[in-house]
Amino acid sequence: MTGQQPPHRDAVTQTGGRYEGVVFGFGREFRHLGGALAQGVRRGMIRARSRSVTRAMLGFLFGSHLSIAGSMVNALTEATSLGLDTVQVFTKNQQQWKAKPLDSGMVRDWLAEVRRIGFDKGGPGDALGDHRGGVTSHASYLINLAAPADELWSKSIDLMTDEVARCEQLEIPFLVHHPGAYTTSSLDAGLARIAEAYGEVFRRTKGARVVSCLEGTVGAGSQIGGKFEELARLRELIIDRTGEPARIGYCLDTCHMHAAGYDMSSQVSAQASLDEFDRTCGLAFLKVLHINDSKGVVGSHLDRHMHVGEGTIGGPASSTGVTLERLRRSGFATVVNNPRLAGVPKHLETPKEDGPPGSAWDTINLARLRSLMPGGEGLWPSEQNSVEVGSGTGRVQESKAKARTVRKTNSTRAGKAGTVEKGTVRGTAKKSTKNAESKPTERPGASGKKRKR
Repeated sequence: MTGQQPPHRDAVTQTGGRYEGVVFGFGREFRHLGGALAQGVRRGMIRARSRSVTRAMLGFLFGSHLSIAGSMVNALTEATSLGLDTVQVFTKNQQQWKAKPLDSGMVRDWLAEVRRIGFDKGGPGDALGDHRGGVTSHASYLINLAAPADELWSKSIDLMTDEVARCEQLEIPFLVHHPGAYTTSSLDAGLARIAEAYGEVFRRTKGARVVSCLEGTVGAGSQIGGKFEELARLRELIIDRTGEPARIGYCLDTCHMHAAGYDMSSQVSAQASLDEFDRTCGLAFLKVLHINDSKGVVGSHLDRHMHVGEGTIGGPASSTGVTLERLRRSGFATVVNNPRLAGVPKHLETPKEDGPPGSAWDTINLARLRSLMPGGEGLWPSEQNSVEVGSGTGRVQESKAKARTVRKTNSTRAGKAGTVEKGTVRGTAKKSTKNAESKPTERPGASGKKRKR
């Protein structure tokens, strides 16, 4: 469609459209452009800024959850040094109910840097249909909009309102949060409680452009969102309550999907899982993806993120380490090559330990993912940066990478496993005795153990 203008400046949509004659699919033009891009990155011909803009124009947005320690702008600086196309952040200390208002000077610096590095281009549409990049905020884990206790529910509404308002100030288009847990009530009561809470949040933040994204969970205990049907019901209830469908979308996490019973370990099973999501919820409303491997097997309800290729989705790795051949057979290849997901930001939430000498774990994980794309074979991590099997699960040597490696690991909260449905997509694994949901944190303690921030 030569001459057709994209919907937002030089950005592209996530729905497989064309831009200057290039088809976002698996055609000859796609492979040729992907190969040229890989060569440019490998040879250092594409610098951090132009690489981000180029990939955003193509619709590929790879990011990671990075630390805001010191200043939120530091996350942008680290993202560009790691070669990312976008970023996910907390906008406050996620372990606190109250936070100081955002500093106006920091907000100006953040907005200027986002535009300078091109993170405001491409991506899915926001609540007004504008394509403002893939920058994402993750809401605090303290929030439980399904809580039956009035005090916790009210505090959660207040905090969610603040989360939306902070995203608006920072012009962050997507806010991800876990739906909640109904604890002592019931699923139906929990869903109704969330919808009622959203009615109040949207009333308080009328006119906001940020899209609140309901994240699929592992479905442990009373967690809501382990089944696609629950996510679909919840979105419909929120729409009925608020009348604002454009402000509510979805986020999927590959680890959560797999642990909830949607098999992501092969291309065929991953495509079947995505097809089921499309039929139930609609891929058109998917705004954010979290790309993580899973320690737990399919249907285990265990929320433990692992490095790409080292879990039960992209692994098991061979005795010599993660292999490109194995990853190509996994659901990761399906996710990164699905043209309908091209413009959806894909954020890593893998452990933020130190990588092998000379590398950062985000760099390694992203190289593995990008290697699965057409023409990306040359981006596979070099031999000297290969990692021994299991090295991503404990302390490793200090990284010598220029980028400051951010610490973020998983703390847990116990939960009782729910029932796993049988079928071609849902697994039939045993219930885990330690079903829990991980919480990203930002810094290790002096002893080397991870501590909450």
